[in-house]
Amino acid sequence: MSGIALTDHDLPTREELVRLYASVGWSTYAEDPERLYDAVSRSLRVVCAREDGKLVGLARVVGDGLTIVYLQDILVDPGHHRRGIGTQLFERVLAPFADVRQQVLITDDEPGQRLFYESMGLTEIRDMQRPVRAFVRFA
Repeated sequence: MSGIALTDHDLPTREELVRLYASVGWSTYAEDPERLYDAVSRSLRVVCAREDGKLVGLARVVGDGLTIVYLQDILVDPGHHRRGIGTQLFERVLAPFADVRQQVLITDDEPGQRLFYESMGLTEIRDMQRPVRAFVRFA
């Protein structure tokens, strides 16, 4: 991860967010820069990865921070994949919440994601030892 700086006290600009989210194909977020910026700015915690000042990755957590946290977004510019940035973002954004009972992530069904999240200690809900259900409504 040489040359990459992680920060948790610098909120990206609207333009930086749109550029990063668009780079990974999250066009629904990128189409509404105001909403994206407001959502990120209201997050419980945001950690950015920058290379020479340019935003190349971001992770953010939402929730109450005491009983539940959601890893809402974790993304790395495709030109910076396979450099350990995602792992560092994951660890840093969740570090203050190690004692929170429920750490939740809902994501797309892409094969590489499962391997990544399992390597970070998460378990897919269908593989839980106790029966657990998840319900979601997308508007």
